[in-house]
Amino acid sequence: MKTPLIGFAIGLAVLAGGAVVAGSHVDKNVEAAVKARKAHMQLYAYNLGILGAMAKEEVPYDAASASAAAGNLAALARMNEGSYWPQGSDSLSMEGTRALPDIWDNIDDVLVKAKALTDASAAMEAAAGTGLDGLKGAMGAVGGACGACHKAYRQPDS
Repeated sequence: MKTPLIGFAIGLAVLAGGAVVAGSHVDKNVEAAVKARKAHMQLYAYNLGILGAMAKEEVPYDAASASAAAGNLAALARMNEGSYWPQGSDSLSMEGTRALPDIWDNIDDVLVKAKALTDASAAMEAAAGTGLDGLKGAMGAVGGACGACHKAYRQPDS
């Protein structure tokens, strides 16, 4: 589990040193990185939506669907996201992102929060197919991990 986090940290360090942002012009690679991280977050949201609807009993629990969504969530959390976060891809440097600049100043805390999501997603993957109670029991840790990072490092909706 440490390998994705190390890769994430190395990716951030390399991109922080090499990103090019001049005035209001944002490098196309930075724009592509933001687009990729938004897509990644949308995949998190999609799979969490499936799991959350079951946990809230808005839709019937289905072990196969829960297992698939939880597996997707765990796979997403294990991915190396380092290249998604180049220096200059924050909400003060460009439009179209809610990422706060504090991310790059607090990388150690970001990595702790990323590991919490990886761990919570792995626990969800193990529990989701065991029954509704298992799914419900794992939701809090996943939501807490997502929320911890978003509260600290995402600009609130206006």
